[in-house]
Amino acid sequence: MKIAIIGAGAMGSIYASFLAQNNNEVLAIDLWEEHLEAIKKDGLRVSGFSGDNVVKNINVSNNIEDAKGYELFIIATKASGVGSAASNLSKIISKNSLILTIQNGLGAGERIATFMPTDNILLGVAQGFGAAMVGPGHAHHNNMSMIRIGEMNGGITQRLEKLVKVWSDAGFNAKAFEDIEQLIWEKFICNVAYSGPCSVFRKTLGEVMGNKQMFEVAKGCALEARKMGDIKNVNFTFDDTIKYITEFGKKLLDSKPSMLQDVEAKRLSEIDAINGMVVTLGEENSIETPFNLAVSSIIKAYEEDYKYCLLYTSDAADEEDSVDLGGRRI
Repeated sequence: MKIAIIGAGAMGSIYASFLAQNNNEVLAIDLWEEHLEAIKKDGLRVSGFSGDNVVKNINVSNNIEDAKGYELFIIATKASGVGSAASNLSKIISKNSLILTIQNGLGAGERIATFMPTDNILLGVAQGFGAAMVGPGHAHHNNMSMIRIGEMNGGITQRLEKLVKVWSDAGFNAKAFEDIEQLIWEKFICNVAYSGPCSVFRKTLGEVMGNKQMFEVAKGCALEARKMGDIKNVNFTFDDTIKYITEFGKKLLDSKPSMLQDVEAKRLSEIDAINGMVVTLGEENSIETPFNLAVSSIIKAYEEDYKYCLLYTSDAADEEDSVDLGGRRI
């Protein structure tokens, strides 16, 4: 299968590595030139839970137009890059193209739908990878739970099952789901619990869980997110939210959420799609969300400082470019 991956950061690189090892023609698209050059020269290295492997048959490009004629487009950017990626994709896809978007937070499918019909859009949830970039050409992951995929419009279709087989054959634990929105919300609650709090306190999941005061903040954020899901009649598979996020966190104790990686590197994060989204939903329903408001306000304050600093650095333009397509920020 001809597969284009838009956004070759940590998760995008893992997707590219596995899929390229199973007779798929893979094109990785990103704006991080050092990363692309490293892949071209030495191959793409992925280390961690799955071993330590270098894959050399991955094509790379910084131009999305090079993906014209591909069958599957995987959008693996940060939430902030989804709209830009979809806008550019809308100019090169055909009526038979499949778009699979895999992001943290809520609303990716809706952002894509502003640029193209929803008929060929599928949504994915990557659960429990704990991925990070070590450097150009090298991604690392601490775990590897499951890739969950579903039709944006719901239901189990033949093409969905075929797509799941592509992922399964590549070595992923992949499964098709009739109600993917349910799973997106369940992961969203975990993202809300750990992404913002870990980033505010600059701690790993395990460190936040091990500190009573920090974990109280994480639990407060999660419970506010659960309340928003209940209002939207999400069919959650669990009743005990605290138990659910605790079990999730136990599998990734040494991991740093991608938001914390962004904070440490002074990059813009996905706060608006995660903790900030809880605040937005709360405002829409006239419900206060004090934990998420505090956490998102702190992260936004950090980001204001970054933007101020970027005005006085020579690589400011490069940083803005990386925001556009996700770049190294995945």
